[in-house]
Amino acid sequence: MLVHDEVRDAVAEGRAVVALESTIISHGLPRPDNARLAREFEQAVRDGGAVPATVAVIDGQARVGLDDAALDRLANDEDAVKVSVRELAAVAARGGVGSTTVASTAHLAAMAGITVFATGGLGGVHRGAQETFDESADLTTLSRTGVLVVCAGVKSILDVGATLERLETLGVGVAGYRTDRFPGFYLADSGHDAGWRVESPEEVAAILAARERVGTRNLGLILANPIAPGDELDRALHDSLLESGLAAADRDGVHGKDVTPYLLDWFHRESQGRSLRANVALVRSNARLAAEVASAYAGLERPS
Repeated sequence: MLVHDEVRDAVAEGRAVVALESTIISHGLPRPDNARLAREFEQAVRDGGAVPATVAVIDGQARVGLDDAALDRLANDEDAVKVSVRELAAVAARGGVGSTTVASTAHLAAMAGITVFATGGLGGVHRGAQETFDESADLTTLSRTGVLVVCAGVKSILDVGATLERLETLGVGVAGYRTDRFPGFYLADSGHDAGWRVESPEEVAAILAARERVGTRNLGLILANPIAPGDELDRALHDSLLESGLAAADRDGVHGKDVTPYLLDWFHRESQGRSLRANVALVRSNARLAAEVASAYAGLERPS
């Protein structure tokens, strides 16, 4: 694993660092805007007082923190693959280029000593999972990886209720940021309770620090940051797109890990770009909040 010099130095000095996943760069945003937006997300982290560490696999090497050449390579390589934890070794052995999911980003960030991680939406239990057993590796990875994931909740195309139940079973803590309701990615309210509510980055940092005292350092935490009211999709439009997108995926025989990118693309196309604008806005917001939390956490006095 190659850790960028700026990231390595910041971790060694105990300064704030925020990991960023890269699936959105290669699979979630259109070219050529993806490279520009990836740099904007990194700038949002810097604006919040932290060092950004975008994670990816470049020519078989896991990287934590990308230089300009590596970021452009990932953004423009049409053969870049989506890499979760189970694919990491295969892509590394074959010298491939891959963008990391929540699961693999959390895994590599933890290896590099990074505690705070920002993404768009968390993966989860898929609709119909009682028959297909289709569940994102994000959940089980967080049950054994001690990172805080700042996200806009679970993607609303998933079974949000089942995902929250699964997180509870796995021991992964969930808190809503200034909300009692668990957000649904494009929507500020998924229709489910968040469980816990926090009001400030300092309160989140205190929870991170408390893990040391109660022995839960190796369990993940989720900070659910709802999309801003002015950025969320109209609920009627969202529900209509979800219904038509699920029908189209079934018609086209799309299953497993291919369902999420298919539905996200459906949303972006059928909403004439409105869902894409919402996606960009929530990632930028999460990156800034993650940086503020990481800065507050770095400022605490903690045992070595």
